[in-house]
Amino acid sequence: MAFNIVLFEPEIPMNTGNIGRLSLASGSKLHLVKPFGFEINDTRLKRAGLDYWKHITLFIYESIDDFYAKNKEKHFVYFSSHGTQDYCAIDFKDDMFLIFGKESVGLPKNIIAENADLVYNIPIYSPHIRSLNLANAVSIVVYEGIRSIKMR
Repeated sequence: MAFNIVLFEPEIPMNTGNIGRLSLASGSKLHLVKPFGFEINDTRLKRAGLDYWKHITLFIYESIDDFYAKNKEKHFVYFSSHGTQDYCAIDFKDDMFLIFGKESVGLPKNIIAENADLVYNIPIYSPHIRSLNLANAVSIVVYEGIRSIKMR
């Protein structure tokens, strides 16, 4: 059981480091789509990922178009605070691509519009919060996916 965690244009190295560590813990692969808001050798990225970074299965893409060109015919689901479906409704599958946007603005609007039936959200029950931290959101989704698959 493994997922593909995809970060479109991540901006915060500590989030990416934590998500890298999560990808290793969950048996998932990490896909990073440029441009990044940091250098890949940033010490904050490495510190958040601890000494696990060298064990992570990592793919780096030059652009969103590059990502799609290299991952045709894959099963994608997208996550956005603008999604209309609850993440618990996903029919999780092994090797599924879980796609998250950048911390400041999320996924590009055209991707949300073109994939509306595949865009999910994590419910937020307070009017005082716009979104969850990216690393927390990825953790919630990945482990719900693992739980869902194990329960079948």
